Amino acid sequence: MITGSETETEQAGEQLARQLAPGSVVLLYGDLGAGKTAFVRGLARGIGADPDEVSSPTFTLIQEYAGSHATLHHVDLYRLEPAEIEDLGLDDLVEGGSIVAIEWADRWPGRPRRAIDVRIAAVGEHTRRIELNIPD
Repeated sequence: MITGSETETEQAGEQLARQLAPGSVVLLYGDLGAGKTAFVRGLARGIGADPDEVSSPTFTLIQEYAGSHATLHHVDLYRLEPAEIEDLGLDDLVEGGSIVAIEWADRWPGRPRRAIDVRIAAVGEHTRRIELNIPD
């Protein structure tokens, strides 16, 4: 899909969130500024959490947002080395029953088999191409 604004990118995340069940894993790929965090704001809104609380967890690494339909864990692997990612306990987190959204997922070699891939690319100043790969 193509979005023409940050709001539309958030709406794409919100639409996906309404289809997710607890235990879902969303792996986000894209360059800096592509819109990964905006997409996660939409995921938060879609589960009934406050999207205004969503910020990039670059320094906190993992943020938790409690929604009326589920809990969302938002992970950012951008600043981590492979050994640090291994020590983060992502396997335990994804088995914990929350929805987990991981930015910079290409840095995690332990990708779950049933994860949803979201690839976001800037194709203009405000325009984004979002590709979803949802396993059967």
